[in-house]
Amino acid sequence: MKALIDPDNALAAGLAAIRTQYQVPASFPANVLAAADEAAKRAPTEHVDRTARPFVTLDPASSTDLDQAFAIDRSGADLLLHYAIADVAWFVDDGGAIDAEAWRRGETLYLPDGKAGLYPPVLAEGAASLLPSGPRPAVIFTVRVAPDGAVHLDGAERAIIRSTAKLAYDSVREADLPADFVELANRIQAAEDRRGAARIDPPEQEVAPLGDRRFKLLLRPQLESELRNAAMSLATNLAIADALQAHHTGLFRVIAEPDTRAVRRLRLTAKAFGLTWPEAATLDQFGRTLDPADPKQAAFMLAIRRAGQGASYVPFREGVVPWHAAMAATYAHATAPLRRLADRYVVRATLAIANGRPVPDVVTAAFDQLPGVMARSGSLAGQIDRAVIDLAEAAMLHGHEGEDFPAVVTDLDDRGARMQLRDLPVVARVTAHSVAPGDELRVRLTAADPDKRTISFERVG
Repeated sequence: MKALIDPDNALAAGLAAIRTQYQVPASFPANVLAAADEAAKRAPTEHVDRTARPFVTLDPASSTDLDQAFAIDRSGADLLLHYAIADVAWFVDDGGAIDAEAWRRGETLYLPDGKAGLYPPVLAEGAASLLPSGPRPAVIFTVRVAPDGAVHLDGAERAIIRSTAKLAYDSVREADLPADFVELANRIQAAEDRRGAARIDPPEQEVAPLGDRRFKLLLRPQLESELRNAAMSLATNLAIADALQAHHTGLFRVIAEPDTRAVRRLRLTAKAFGLTWPEAATLDQFGRTLDPADPKQAAFMLAIRRAGQGASYVPFREGVVPWHAAMAATYAHATAPLRRLADRYVVRATLAIANGRPVPDVVTAAFDQLPGVMARSGSLAGQIDRAVIDLAEAAMLHGHEGEDFPAVVTDLDDRGARMQLRDLPVVARVTAHSVAPGDELRVRLTAADPDKRTISFERVG
């Protein structure tokens, strides 16, 4: 989970400690900044002019590192999604200072009080970002979306585009968007349903201060505009993945189904929240019924996200079909090159094959190296996310020591009983003998230390 919002900087001390512990870079080396300043001055020379096409962007209002812009046309019964992606490779030389630093970082790290970017701001929030302040170089993927939601990559080209509007999730109006924006999203959603895709879009957690070092952890469901916007990225990544697989190259995002034990634990977690999960319904089927606007269902969506076996990257292998269980499809990451290192190489490979050119050797070599790099950066991002959540949970419970909470046991191991609080999105452990998964407990909070990011309970009753 990337998003834990702390608009009032209430957790400043704890977040500073997390940055220190995980060595989150505060800036970039001087040589990287100097190289980025020079790269930002590059004039595109391999790009066709597509500034007449009315592209727009749709992101959080505060975002300035804009990876994607889009326009939509009709082609008979099909929709043509023109998805422009920031042409990061135009600014980054293979083996140069910017490239080497990006390989060290792997991805942008997000914390509530700011981010540690993959690329220097002069590029990520300036020359390479698809802001409406002027023409920008991009790679346009044209994706054909059939009435049933099936997608196909029609072409890819380097182009100069001009965004006509920087739209925000929380204020966008339907009139601001291309005429077929909603129709395209509906087609993609219908195709997901037919495939049995199990994408879970949990709400963001927001920390609200209550004074005296006390906080409240809120859940903010994703807006409809966010979900519809995600459909365009999904359609593009699916089309690109199919094209790469057909050309025997690429880097793919894969994830296995949650194992039996994880599903069993989730059923007990659902019970803890008072949710009715029919015995005959699979996790995928039940997940699609959840309403993120309901706090308990939203918290359960977070539990599903945490229960996954973990996504990873794999390069093309002859005779192997890379599979993303949550998408129920072959899937790639190509649409966020300003934030993920791997995307830059997937974009370059797709641009090559779409235009009948061989994939550059440096890209093919990168596909074998990137899984390890992305695994390390993803692990670091996950540790930071977990630390931030632990901080928020400890801050939320601070001041409630001595109070009792109802809970349900979800799992047992040699460290004790794992439990889910019934009324809060908190998972913790407690020493409890003669209990089994599914048993109801009453526990007392014995400590909640935001400085150490720890909470502890004891069984009562």
